[in-house]
Amino acid sequence: MPAIEVTEEGGRTIVQPLRSGSAAGQILLGCGILSSLLYAATDISGGLLYPGYSFASQTISELAAKGAPSEPFVAPLFLVYDVLALAFGIGVFLEAAGRSRALRITGALLIGHAVVGFVGAAAPSFFEMDQRGAGSLASDAPHIVLMAVIVLLLLLAIGFGAFTLGRRFRIYSFATLLTIVLFGALTARFAASIGAGQPTPRVGIIERIDVYAPLLWIAVLAVALLQRRRRLALEVFR
Repeated sequence: MPAIEVTEEGGRTIVQPLRSGSAAGQILLGCGILSSLLYAATDISGGLLYPGYSFASQTISELAAKGAPSEPFVAPLFLVYDVLALAFGIGVFLEAAGRSRALRITGALLIGHAVVGFVGAAAPSFFEMDQRGAGSLASDAPHIVLMAVIVLLLLLAIGFGAFTLGRRFRIYSFATLLTIVLFGALTARFAASIGAGQPTPRVGIIERIDVYAPLLWIAVLAVALLQRRRRLALEVFR
């Protein structure tokens, strides 16, 4: 008896034959985990390389700001992150082929998120923010717009992704969306103060909650898809 795959989409349960996946597909999905880990490692190491940097009161973007001491170190790593994120988006898109429309849209949105991030990292002279106090909201506008587009694509990806892996993952996805919106709004309140070089107590903590929530969601999605692949592959040989 052939193995079957059960997916959930739009409240409907879809049962269909399992399409065997390749090792390349597993590698692409694994890039979701690697990308989140690399981002976290870059954030931590970049902050440690920045004399006087405060994880509690400074943002992640300041690590890659124009002329920041940590910029030469973190900029290439953020570029690698975008490459890994792109690979993961492709892996999700391919994983959805012929199975789940919601997962296919999720993959496409993750690809878009990675491409926009890659464009920003590849053109730092235009999209980098100024160091604290050296610029203004107007001069940092390209960076702000870029971040807004990236966040929007992530929100949409999580929204569609919520309907791909069952009820528990849907609840977790909605909680992630709420976290991003809430802490994103709190972070935005500090934008003018950062541009003016004023103190911003706790903004680093607030922004990192906002950033790490979707990074964790991506890693969880990658693990869940890899586990589903492994489980269904074992059923083929029973």
